[in-house]
Amino acid sequence: MSARFAVPAAILLALLVPATPAPAQSVLGEDAVACNGGNGAAIRVYVAGLKDRSGRLKLELYPANEDDFLKDDTKLKNEGKFFRRIWATTPASGAVTMCIKAPRPGRYALLFTHDRDGKNKFNFWRDGVGFPSNRKLGRSRPKWEEATINLGGGVTRVAIRAQYLRGFSGFAPYDPND
Repeated sequence: MSARFAVPAAILLALLVPATPAPAQSVLGEDAVACNGGNGAAIRVYVAGLKDRSGRLKLELYPANEDDFLKDDTKLKNEGKFFRRIWATTPASGAVTMCIKAPRPGRYALLFTHDRDGKNKFNFWRDGVGFPSNRKLGRSRPKWEEATINLGGGVTRVAIRAQYLRGFSGFAPYDPND
């Protein structure tokens, strides 16, 4: 066989072995199936700006009104109101996508928190927080309007940028250069 007809082994292997698709991005949380072709209303949340990869991540879904937003979940449930919380271990690397399902299409308020110490209690000095509006939180309590999201019958996608305490100016997106 002459050299002009020789095919390098790597090229030959590439031609004979079918390409495998890249793995799909892993969706975190117990509701992941709802965002991967499940039926019903769900929110697929792309989280950006994590300060580090410690602790756990949490999504909470509240009724979209001022009185119920950030209200204790036990009180909401005792009043017969909807509330849902999902947790996920913070992945060591890669993109962070979480999913939370809703009982039906409609308007809800969504809260994201990065529980960096894993103690299940928001630590003002250490933990991160985020809302669909991505408006800089500063030193004020978030308004429920900043957290509202309208869900259709399928999967609604939203990007949330995590915010952490940044000195006297309050909560703002994390900047590793500061």
